[in-house]
Amino acid sequence: MEVPRVQDHSSAKGGGVSALQRLFKFHGGVKPAYNKEASTGLPIAVAPTPTQLVIPLHQSIGGMPRPLVSAGEHVLKGQRIGGADGNVSSAVHASTSGKVLAVEMRLMPHTSGLSAMCVILEPDGRDEWIPRQPFDYRNATPTETRDYLRDAGVVGLGGAVFPSYLKLNPGKQGKLDTLVLNGAECEPFITCDDLLMRERAEATLKGAVIMREILGAGQVLIGIEDNKPEAIAAMEIAARAANAAAGDSSIRVVSVPTRYPAGGAKQLIRVLTGIEVPHGKRSTDYGVQCFNVGTAYAIYEAIALGQPLISRIVTIAGNVRRARNYEVPFGTPMRDLVTLCDPLPDSDRVIMGGPMMGLLMPADSVPVVKATNCVLIGSKALFPAPPPEMPCIRCGECAKVCPADLLPFEMYWFSRAKIFGKAQEYNLFDCIECGCCAYVCPSHIPLVDYYRFAKSEIWARELEKESADVARERYEFRLLREEREKQEKAAKLAAKTAAGREKAAAALAEAEKPATTPEEDAKKALIAAALERARAQQAQARPENTDNLTPEQQAEVAAIEARRAEIREMAKPHVRQSD
Repeated sequence: MEVPRVQDHSSAKGGGVSALQRLFKFHGGVKPAYNKEASTGLPIAVAPTPTQLVIPLHQSIGGMPRPLVSAGEHVLKGQRIGGADGNVSSAVHASTSGKVLAVEMRLMPHTSGLSAMCVILEPDGRDEWIPRQPFDYRNATPTETRDYLRDAGVVGLGGAVFPSYLKLNPGKQGKLDTLVLNGAECEPFITCDDLLMRERAEATLKGAVIMREILGAGQVLIGIEDNKPEAIAAMEIAARAANAAAGDSSIRVVSVPTRYPAGGAKQLIRVLTGIEVPHGKRSTDYGVQCFNVGTAYAIYEAIALGQPLISRIVTIAGNVRRARNYEVPFGTPMRDLVTLCDPLPDSDRVIMGGPMMGLLMPADSVPVVKATNCVLIGSKALFPAPPPEMPCIRCGECAKVCPADLLPFEMYWFSRAKIFGKAQEYNLFDCIECGCCAYVCPSHIPLVDYYRFAKSEIWARELEKESADVARERYEFRLLREEREKQEKAAKLAAKTAAGREKAAAALAEAEKPATTPEEDAKKALIAAALERARAQQAQARPENTDNLTPEQQAEVAAIEARRAEIREMAKPHVRQSD
């Protein structure tokens, strides 16, 4: 649905930026209490380096990076400690210089409470960097640039942590129409992107220019919710400077209405461009790609400064006295950040993310990772326990607010009944787990929990099926190999038997030959030697006086030679009989 054009905060000065931007609506959405003011009153601070860093090797979507260090090694800040492994993977780096104490399993920042392989690093206090230099992406091929960003560990910092080098691919067309920078930050309590845009707008826009050149994008649209006026103003100034340097007006800052989840990639693309990416399609198929503003800043640091991704801005908020944003090195225990912000006595939980999509942590000792945009401290007063779950009354309120335009109540029924095939028919995997459906549910059903359960079961069954398929293929290959080996053995045995039979037949034939006396053998040898001498003499004999013969003489010679040949032929039977 199209809505009237809304004022674009990008000024027309210094770049010819249009003063109006046509906006569109996405389906559904809610307006929860945002609670962002507490953490925006102070500038970004640098979190102190802890006495021990626990750096997980698996910090992005895709395969597990392989460890590149072992216990006892000394590493520098920015040194690769985990190498990308597989087509979907991203490298991991040391957050500071120090000694590797161990490479072992440690508790991960995930609700499951599972452990994963981590590098345990003891900082040496020197914070000594690896040699750094900018990457000349203009004289490099697109593949070389993407490989560089993969090895720099750059991933999406909006929450999905998808390796950025894979998204920096314009697809079959070789270029895009629009690059969208996501500065909406619609989740309550979280303000890390807001502070980033306020304080580091110029570097963020430089990162956007790099991305635009890599993707060949015609324009850059930066969508920011209208509840962030300071960020909008800072990004306007940076956009004007970037447009002036380029001599065009291709970068525009667009203020979008505040509505959760406007920060979803498909939702923001819909609002800014009117393009609705359908199920099973990629946005690049429609000439558009979306990145978080934090990702643009990380790409700038990697390309322009030669610095891999080793830290990020994290919001610490909730049940604390001093909410604030910190630049936090990866591997820092969350409890260290909680202590910095002075938690209230009734604090009883730590959530990674916001109240709508965040994950409850199994302990406050888990480390900060690339996906940690917020450490939210909760309490029973701040987040009271939900009322008891009641039966679904099929009121349809969840469908009204679903930004993915799904039927959440249908997915709930089939997920609860473990009829996962039907849940998939209702496009279960299009659910972005924003929590809007659970937010409005009058029966207080934790709908997102059911969807996550169904997804995990489907993934587990797919994995089990893949394992069974691999096992079946290996079994069938073994049977095929055994059958081939059996046939090869049978063929070898048959060949050996045939050779034995031929040998026996030859021996039998030799045995059946009539016996001869030594005198007869000597006579045969003398005859054979005489014949051989005769043939040799005949071969060496040359006719004499055969030059300048008349035709009559040549005919007489030919007749003589014919009679000789006839005599030789008549003599052959006698020779054979004497043999």
